[in-house]
Amino acid sequence: MPAYLETIIAAHRAMASNDDRDLEQAIEQAGIEADRLLASRRSFPDAIRRKSEEQGMAVISEIKRRSPSKGDLDVMLDPAEVAADYEAGGAACLSVLTDHEFFGGDPSDLRAARRACSLPVLRKDFTVSALDLCDAVAMGADAVLLIVAALNDTELRSFLQLAARLSLAALVEVHDAPELERALAAGARLVGVNQRDLRTFEVDHDRALALGGMIPDDVVAVAESGIRTASDVEALANAGYQAVLVGETLVRSGDRRAAVADLLEVFL
Repeated sequence: MPAYLETIIAAHRAMASNDDRDLEQAIEQAGIEADRLLASRRSFPDAIRRKSEEQGMAVISEIKRRSPSKGDLDVMLDPAEVAADYEAGGAACLSVLTDHEFFGGDPSDLRAARRACSLPVLRKDFTVSALDLCDAVAMGADAVLLIVAALNDTELRSFLQLAARLSLAALVEVHDAPELERALAAGARLVGVNQRDLRTFEVDHDRALALGGMIPDDVVAVAESGIRTASDVEALANAGYQAVLVGETLVRSGDRRAAVADLLEVFL
């Protein structure tokens, strides 16, 4: 099977190595911008907690045009329209792919989606540099993704600290128990368990169930990938998760508003 994660991370690290911006200046500018945007920043973890308490589970609805394993999902989607539909269906947050080469995304998708709704927005991309966090601020993101499998411990801790400095929430993604231990040791307060192996893109539905009980109660737990039905969501809620991140199922749906609501029907 193709080693998707290694290929994608290698491409992003190559781009980062060719980025000649002055890091300290970029961080300083991002800090100024973060301070300016602070009043309008939307809290990603608070939105999850609120929706989870209100309706039993929070849904992070994803906007993506394609994926390396599935190919085109909806390359012509209107991110503003999709965002509005997701919010109307009961989503707590948005996740927007901004990677172009592998997922067909763009920073403009995130900007358009955020303008069209009141939900907090995660920049879903492959963070390998501090400059990636600076860019997330510039495009108006409320949260960033940090994939433990793609980072060493020094990078993970450094990026978590910079995210806090820039008032960005950080969803720290793990795939197994050792990665979860690394995430918690680095200070993660928002942890996503990806049921999809990003090296093979195969889904293991037992992955999140096995790790749910290992996540401390004071850490917001999110289950990601391979979630298709209300029964999937119910099982994950019973395993201790406060949120699910769902992409392909919603993007492919003919009625995205109803598709979000359908995931929550067992709690209504």
